[in-house]
Amino acid sequence: MTNPSPVIPPAEQQTSVAAADLLNSANAGVIVERTAQVRNGFHAEGRKFARMMAEFVTAKQVGVASAYVYEETFGTKDRLHWLIHLSSLDAYEAMVHMGTSDEEYRGAVAKPQAGDGGGWDRVFVDGSMHETVLMPQFWGMYGTKVDGERERGTAQYTQEGPITGLPGAREQVALPAGQILHSGTCGLLLHRTAQLDYDFRSEGRTFAREAAESINENLPGEATVFVYEEAFGAADRIHWLIHLKSLSTYYKVLSLHVKDERVRELYFQERIAPERGGGTWARMFVPGSMADVALTPHHWGMYAT
Repeated sequence: MTNPSPVIPPAEQQTSVAAADLLNSANAGVIVERTAQVRNGFHAEGRKFARMMAEFVTAKQVGVASAYVYEETFGTKDRLHWLIHLSSLDAYEAMVHMGTSDEEYRGAVAKPQAGDGGGWDRVFVDGSMHETVLMPQFWGMYGTKVDGERERGTAQYTQEGPITGLPGAREQVALPAGQILHSGTCGLLLHRTAQLDYDFRSEGRTFAREAAESINENLPGEATVFVYEEAFGAADRIHWLIHLKSLSTYYKVLSLHVKDERVRELYFQERIAPERGGGTWARMFVPGSMADVALTPHHWGMYAT
């Protein structure tokens, strides 16, 4: 796919590996989002280290792991985000093995990064490095109910034998590949999170998928939304990755929710059974828990570094 933005190069251009060999938010079985705050005075060093380590992983683990670096667009300055796309949880073990046995990798980590000869640990604020594990959502995941049919039609339900991985989030979207944006091709990545109310965890997941589908159907090639579950973190916290062609595409998403009556109905219809008190989607989520972080793919010289 050509660069969707005339200004911001997409993340897949960060690496020397061919796009066809990269993992991304559409085809990865697992995404590890790592965040870290660059210490004042080490703006350039932090970004250089982030890009070096991302390329090292991507080039060494072709077909197993691909890592891209993003900056917070409007959030905390100098907070970096790595999206580490893995083929499966087994791939994480391969990365751990690389960290303990690959001398070239270990040497790169130990190489001085700071101007005074200090290591990478001097470059980032202590305690600021954090990881969140995301897995593509599928109907019925974590014991939730949909309609009794969709959850029984998933590959996970029909598969015989043990499950060793999950299909990528691309399976959530019934569009041809040329009309799908992902973490490697988008000009802006909007990461939305929300905590489900435990009483409405099934209804909330259905709404999350239907809300994503409404954007995918109406803005093909302009915006693509995938839904993920947080593993090993907060239970029932939903993640949407909203991939936009460019920052200005956000206006089209806003307009869709104003002008398209079918989309508007998703947000105003009664979704909770009367015997459970009734209500719209708004009752399904913990108040104040929905948050957006806009991410821009990093490129050299960004923010005058």
